[in-house]
Amino acid sequence: MRRYWAGLAVLAVAIAGCGLGGAEPDSAAPVTNVTGEVKGKVSLQTWALKPKFTDYVQGVIDGFERQYPGAEVEWLDQPAESYSEKVLTQAAGGSLPDVVNLPPDFAFPLVEQGMLLDVGQADRQLADVYVPGGLEAYRYPGAQGTYGYPWYLNTDVNYWNSELLTENGLDPEKPPASLDELISQARTLKEKSGGKVHLMSRKPELSDLVNAGVPVMSPDGTRFVFNTPEAVALLDRYREAYKEGLLPRGVLTDTYAGNAKLFTEGAVAWTTAGGNFITSLATDNPTLAPKVVPSPAMGTPPLYVQGLAISKATKNAPAALALARWVTNAENQAAFAHLVNVFPSTKASANDPFFSKSDGTRSGDAKVIAFTSLAEAKMLEPVQVTDAMKKFVRQQFALAINGEATSKEALDAAVAKCDELLKS
Repeated sequence: MRRYWAGLAVLAVAIAGCGLGGAEPDSAAPVTNVTGEVKGKVSLQTWALKPKFTDYVQGVIDGFERQYPGAEVEWLDQPAESYSEKVLTQAAGGSLPDVVNLPPDFAFPLVEQGMLLDVGQADRQLADVYVPGGLEAYRYPGAQGTYGYPWYLNTDVNYWNSELLTENGLDPEKPPASLDELISQARTLKEKSGGKVHLMSRKPELSDLVNAGVPVMSPDGTRFVFNTPEAVALLDRYREAYKEGLLPRGVLTDTYAGNAKLFTEGAVAWTTAGGNFITSLATDNPTLAPKVVPSPAMGTPPLYVQGLAISKATKNAPAALALARWVTNAENQAAFAHLVNVFPSTKASANDPFFSKSDGTRSGDAKVIAFTSLAEAKMLEPVQVTDAMKKFVRQQFALAINGEATSKEALDAAVAKCDELLKS
């Protein structure tokens, strides 16, 4: 997720103003429960948006200063590399800007240290303005409140190679919608193709356990608990599928190319990706793009969130709250989403036909599927899960699937290691 968002900084796109059709702008909606006039200097820090998005962000700032003539915004932008470390250094040194671009996992250590403002208490209109999943992403175990305004969002969509499905006895208009159906259709495709292509092409992650109803952490966020009988059953199913040859032999190795790359090369018939995947595929493999059919993600769609948090030490809370609300209002979010393949986090955006209505193409269908999915999308992995934890979990899952360890042994080892890393 972090690499995805940081990648926005290197996208070459044309900056152009875009209006929001059909939605009621909430740019001037009052911020409640904080008294004081919106005026004076307020700082805004973004993550790797210069220089590609300078015109857009400056336009948003100019609009805010017109809306509040007594306010002045100082815009800071940090490079993509080591951004989380930079923020922690700022916080430790007492120089955290008033409004800071933070995804939920970056915000979490600052919440633990009591350095971010509970915007849920400061702005009682949050639930009326933003989608539930976006707000939930900024609520943390052991901390009461909401610690960020959701900004732009994304999620995953299933993509199917209709040619490969049709050639091997499957209906691309009726793709799998569950693991049971996926395994069944993977078996059909293997048998029809003689094992030359695969439908299943990735091993399970923690998010798959969540979608199987397995809690990853205890409710208070102090320990990992995903070594359950349900998790054992899921890994057992993948082990049987792997043994049956329903997944590529190299899927368990660290050098595995990945299902998205293999899908782009036409070697596998299914992948997951963002709502703009077909558009990018038209560049990477123009002959494949017209053959791709999208469908909703299986289970609960994953939610990828960027947001704006407010320093608890801000000396200008009225202006900071108003600025965060302004940047994340429906109109400004829609304008950004017209430039980059992301989606707005406001409820009002549901009325914008740019997101909610397809142009009749498969790419347009995928965009609508992704946008519609945001209403129920959630962050599937707890913010406490680090890259080191994920790496160890993947290794243990691989051992279980190839039969070098039982599923219970692998899960117990993964939970123990994650607990150890959590306390370190």
